[in-house]
Amino acid sequence: MPETTTSAAGEPGARGAYEPTDLTVPTRGRPRASYDRELVHAILDEAYVCHLGFVRDGRPVVLPTLYGRVGERLYVHGSTGSRPLRMADGGPDADPGLAVCLTVTHVDGLVLARSAFHHSVNYRSVVVHGTAYQVTDAEEKRAALDALVDHVVPGRSADSRPANAKELAATAVLRLGLAEVSAKVRTGGVNDEPEDLSLPHWAGVIPLTTRYGTAIPDEDLDPSAALPDYLAAL
Repeated sequence: MPETTTSAAGEPGARGAYEPTDLTVPTRGRPRASYDRELVHAILDEAYVCHLGFVRDGRPVVLPTLYGRVGERLYVHGSTGSRPLRMADGGPDADPGLAVCLTVTHVDGLVLARSAFHHSVNYRSVVVHGTAYQVTDAEEKRAALDALVDHVVPGRSADSRPANAKELAATAVLRLGLAEVSAKVRTGGVNDEPEDLSLPHWAGVIPLTTRYGTAIPDEDLDPSAALPDYLAAL
């Protein structure tokens, strides 16, 4: 099966697409790039963990963290004492906002070629550039925290105790708008050189999937408590 790529649906002015910029147009693999809004949202909504990159004291830092999407905004949370949250608060030790790069990646398959050079992976990824700001509005902060919980399991925020005042005070939330955004996708099979096709080495794709296991109840849970429908549906 030949390699296929996602077309760059986001040419300037395209409907439902993000505007390409110098930061979001790749220097390699341009045919795999897409700025399609629905594709970007789908990739973001399916993942659980993002990697948040920023510069601290002149050195790059990348942190894995949970996130949630609400329309054209991404939210990440952490302790009010964490470095990226403090750097984004616009206080005396930092300028307002924090320049960040946020990435999400799904690995869908291992592509094993006859040559070592052409080994690859099938993947879907999103890269977001922008300035993250600390959320200070109480209503937006609560909505963002609900979105973070519901991103992990849809419907969970309504089936758990909301954060109390003490917990809210100890939690900070960053908001990152979806403006400079791109997706990259690789699908398909091996891309070997014609002269290598007769080599005896096995070649093909090993698909990778994520699945849910059987729910394990907490040891202190009431034995009569039934698994909620939204969890059983997983």
